[in-house]
Amino acid sequence: MTDDDPINPALLPAGLRDLLPPDAETEAASVEALMEVFAAHGYARVKPPLLEFEDSLLAGAGAAVAEQTFRLMDPDSQRMMGLRADTTPQVARIAATRLATAPRPLRLSYAGQCLHVRGSQLAPDRQIAQAGIELIGADTPAADAEIVLVGAEALAAVGLTQVSFDLTVPTLSPALLDDAGIAGPARVALARALDRKDAASVNRHAGALAGTLTDLLLAAGPADRALAALAAAHLPPTARALADGLATTVAAIRARAPMLRLTIDPVEFRGLRYHTGVSITIFAPGRHEELGRGGRYVSGDAEPATGLTLYPDAILRVAPPRQPRPRLYVPLGADQDEAARMRHLGYATIAGLAATDDDEVEANRLGCTHILRNGAVAVIAAE
Repeated sequence: MTDDDPINPALLPAGLRDLLPPDAETEAASVEALMEVFAAHGYARVKPPLLEFEDSLLAGAGAAVAEQTFRLMDPDSQRMMGLRADTTPQVARIAATRLATAPRPLRLSYAGQCLHVRGSQLAPDRQIAQAGIELIGADTPAADAEIVLVGAEALAAVGLTQVSFDLTVPTLSPALLDDAGIAGPARVALARALDRKDAASVNRHAGALAGTLTDLLLAAGPADRALAALAAAHLPPTARALADGLATTVAAIRARAPMLRLTIDPVEFRGLRYHTGVSITIFAPGRHEELGRGGRYVSGDAEPATGLTLYPDAILRVAPPRQPRPRLYVPLGADQDEAARMRHLGYATIAGLAATDDDEVEANRLGCTHILRNGAVAVIAAE
């Protein structure tokens, strides 16, 4: 392509795309289905801005997404601003400032778009839809369990009932390494081995901790097996408290949703940089793409919080297809009261704006499935 070549107006930057009919309507309906479940559990909706001053956007938990944040200069204030890469830090800011005096625990929900500087091989999109909940001011296994249970109910509302919630405690491995005094290059090598699930390298670099870490690494999978390995492991007090908290959270989840599929990776910590306790990643069977992610973190300066962010784009790729709204052609001059009644019954009415020689041909041309004739709905034969 040269400078003289015409620019294709449909060409978009890498990782960005137009969402066309009917996909855009399907996504919007799915997001509202998720949000309706959140609202039914008392999560009040907030709407943070797309842009914030960099100082506030990247403070606290926001520092974890600094490298994915687009920055630009505000021409009005001459201060640097950032386009949000994740909504959770914004909700934490709202809780710590605008809603600082609201009763705790505070339940908030949100839905909107985020922008990343770059995508990944598994998730190349840079504009990402999010819908999520934050439970702020409670530091209990019951709060962690609520986040999982509400998330599972929301996914069921869009037809996903066979999902897997992968639980981990990303601070557990660092607590073990700290207690063993593993630091410097040895710690870096061991962290890389744990990240890659390389049992041989873990055994080589972990020293006296090799047996414990290898057992926990190999225990990843169904929750019962992993919890048994954690219960049997010789853990220092800090790590033991984390493991016991995870077991209590699992028990609280199973008390209300015994059939929910739970897996545990005891030593997973990748990508969970601002999480401080039980953390969650959601998968669909046979898929590597994350449907959602969340967990415990610190809101504001020191307030305990937990939350879950769902990714509607990924959810729609695995959810059962939604039936499109039937399109009903309403010829010019038809009874508008009847058209209104049909909208109430679930039809999308497409009004004729001019007289035609053949209303059915016009209805077909406009992609309608039905036509209003003499106050009754008739199915249009596909051409």
